Amino acid sequence: MLPKLTGNDLILSPFEWTIAKRYMLPGRGEAFIALVASIGVGVVMLSVALLIVVMSVMNGFRGELLDKIVGLNGHAIVQAYGGRLDDWENVLDEVRKTPGVTDASPLIEQPLLVTFNGRAEAVLVRGNTQKDIDALEENITAGTLAGLGEEGRSGSTRVAIGSRLAQNIGARVGDVITIINPQGRTTPFGTVPRQVGYEIGALFEVGIYDYDGAFIVMPIPAAQTLLLTGETIGMIEVTTEDADRVEEILAPVAQSLQGRAIVSDWKQNNASIFEALEVERVAMFFALSMIVLVAAFNILSSLAMLVRSKRRDIAIMRTMGATRRSLLKIFVTAGFVIGAIGTLSGIVLGFIILFFRGPIVTFISLVTGQDIWDPEVRFLSDLPARTDPVEVLFICALALVLSFLATLYPALKAASTDPVEVLRYE
Repeated sequence: MLPKLTGNDLILSPFEWTIAKRYMLPGRGEAFIALVASIGVGVVMLSVALLIVVMSVMNGFRGELLDKIVGLNGHAIVQAYGGRLDDWENVLDEVRKTPGVTDASPLIEQPLLVTFNGRAEAVLVRGNTQKDIDALEENITAGTLAGLGEEGRSGSTRVAIGSRLAQNIGARVGDVITIINPQGRTTPFGTVPRQVGYEIGALFEVGIYDYDGAFIVMPIPAAQTLLLTGETIGMIEVTTEDADRVEEILAPVAQSLQGRAIVSDWKQNNASIFEALEVERVAMFFALSMIVLVAAFNILSSLAMLVRSKRRDIAIMRTMGATRRSLLKIFVTAGFVIGAIGTLSGIVLGFIILFFRGPIVTFISLVTGQDIWDPEVRFLSDLPARTDPVEVLFICALALVLSFLATLYPALKAASTDPVEVLRYE
């Protein structure tokens, strides 16, 4: 009957630990076993490192995308039907008094057309409060936000535009761009689009390609003048104390404004992006977990070969008084240490890769000649990463548990070896 290990049995005696160390370092005549064991360590290390890197990048991508989207649009938008929110001051006051709302500010956003030196681009003109404009200060790459909305040196009102948009139309700070509003003045010959020149006062880059390539930011009064909306606004930007509970927090506001405006949160506005990220995150974790399973099979095979090559030694130890429990503990320890070394090495390798992820992406792009992190496809300009300690612990636990399970069969085979049969025929 095979032995069962209890809590106290997990502590190795000096004899058991000495034999386990001897088997973890195979001799000269056991080079193949040592190679297989080394491969097992390497596969565990790579699988753990890849899991940590992939999960950290996926978490970073989601977190950075959420932060940047919320930084520009808040957690939710209260948008009026028809594009104009009458009596918006009272609505704004009601939203700010809602429990769980930390900030709310008026916002104007309208898709228009911009031209410069014969180039034309579709843009989103945003009218922001001075507070929201000042929040862009850390994202400025050229020029300054000072005097935005005021008359510049060219005599035109100063605005800030995205750096990608500036590249697309070939404009720089100080140049005058023309924004075209199709809702212009009415003449006997029809409606003439309104064309207004604006001086570029600053370039900003928030890190989301779609925003940097389309947004033109100006104060609300300047936007109202351009769009001919008078004193009205189109929407209210809302920030809550908990982004994940935004729908619950704003439920009273949605009910109060029913028929006048619609409340849409960041989950609804970006549902396709975040749902795709979550599906990809789960799929990648499942796929890479299979590599850990392959590593466990490598440990099993190397340990099985070790048991096979040490049958004579096992038989001699049995005749000298070694118990089956001792043999079980020796081989379980030998195999488990391989998995533990691979897991610890994988953690170190994973964090090294994450630390140098920028240069690694650049190097791969240079070698392959392909832009593997195209911001037009990835939305973000840089490769982000956020490591979740709970996920790292789970990955380590997964690797260690599978490594332990892989040792059981070879260890049980060693413990069940009959010394009489072995010494009779070998």
